[in-house]
Amino acid sequence: MKGISKASRLFLPAPVCRRDTRRDAPERKLLQISMNQNPRSAPTPLSDTQSGRPRFTRAMRRTHTILLPMMLPLHFSMLKSILEQEGYRAELLTNASRAVVDEGLKYVHNDTCYPALLVIGQFIDALKSGRYDTDRVAVAITQTGGGCRASNYIHLLRKALTKAGFGHVPVLSMNLSGLELNSGLRLTPKLLRKAISAVIYGDMLTLLRNHVQAYEVRKGAAAALTERWLAALTEQFQNKKGLKTADVRDNLRRMVTDFEQIPVDMTPKVRVGIVGEIYVKYSALANNGLEEFLTSQGCEVCVPGLLSFILYCISNTETDRELYGGGFLRARGGRLVMKYLIGRERLMLDALKNHPRFTPPADFARLTKLADQVIDRGVKMGEGWLLPAEMMELVSSGFPNIVCVQPFGCLPNHICGKGVMRTIKQQNPLANIVAIDYDPGATKVNQENRIKLMLAVARENLEAALPQPDQSPEQEPTAMQA
Repeated sequence: MKGISKASRLFLPAPVCRRDTRRDAPERKLLQISMNQNPRSAPTPLSDTQSGRPRFTRAMRRTHTILLPMMLPLHFSMLKSILEQEGYRAELLTNASRAVVDEGLKYVHNDTCYPALLVIGQFIDALKSGRYDTDRVAVAITQTGGGCRASNYIHLLRKALTKAGFGHVPVLSMNLSGLELNSGLRLTPKLLRKAISAVIYGDMLTLLRNHVQAYEVRKGAAAALTERWLAALTEQFQNKKGLKTADVRDNLRRMVTDFEQIPVDMTPKVRVGIVGEIYVKYSALANNGLEEFLTSQGCEVCVPGLLSFILYCISNTETDRELYGGGFLRARGGRLVMKYLIGRERLMLDALKNHPRFTPPADFARLTKLADQVIDRGVKMGEGWLLPAEMMELVSSGFPNIVCVQPFGCLPNHICGKGVMRTIKQQNPLANIVAIDYDPGATKVNQENRIKLMLAVARENLEAALPQPDQSPEQEPTAMQA
């Protein structure tokens, strides 16, 4: 079309396009729109020589093992099973020793985002362990595509792998932003539907386990039931079950019933919520086992689910269109995906509806309204407005004590976490929030001591809120009787 005047183009014949008659054509088109791609002309991945780096090809699906970093054990275990069902060979990394941090510091600048340092260190530590044939292995990370430093993980990872002598290892990016394309890894609508089901199951199991294990009479009962359900779901995935709407609804209801049958002692306990940067919030490696520590201190722990973060990311396509000149097709695709995800969210909320013992999470519509009370929804870098929305939701649902975790130097968290605490406390006088920074130089003892100070205030507030036993004057011992 170059060299042809604008007026002349009006008389050119329209290009002839064949109709996509594949069974999942509408879903393919929706996915491509949400990725801001032209569904009729998706870009072709570069070859090895064009890109200058090793690529994960279709043939490698049968020969290469994809290493996945650990973040959410329950969710990622199911995602691993789903990838294997789709024909990939995957392994979830569990190495979490000090060597992970040391390897990260060795190959990544210490001022780099702490999650990037840990993920890269975990990969290199695994590759150096001798457990894997480095000629038949690939590593995979997720990318959100925002302005956060997390979007640059992949470049830091490739640079670190080359320095460590593993420059031949392919790096896969799992994203819906069109940032990186891998001919051998396709995030198809079918695969994404399965992944969303795994997210729903993981969020529900986490919610039920965290509540029950705080009050269980027989210690370990909730953890054991969680493992049984995880094994059952994995088996269902392998048999191509548990993914249809009816199956998801039935599984969620049975989960709630099973956990409700575990004997508990409902003596009131301090209730603590965890919010913050997504990796530090969920990863025990990054937050020094925060959930386990809070449980050992006699607390009931609540961690907002992963689905709300996914909904937040998708909803930002509409914000981009309204405020920042984003594309109409991308926003339209985002709305359609949102409709599907909201339907899945409703399945979980319906399963909890008639079980008042469990505190259901707020639906996404309520989260947006809570965010509007403290911050503009145009603030969407990193966790953005979702972070204060989750804090507001935790306080309103009976978790006034909050640990806000963040990598040291995380600007989005500094603004949307620490920056809104005063406003949240003004609106909720009982809000008891502490911000904890994590980086290679931060000591676990100092972090836990600061959390213990917050818990001391929480216990005082709990005791003050409990009804005091009545003592009539004649029952009180006098000084002479004493």
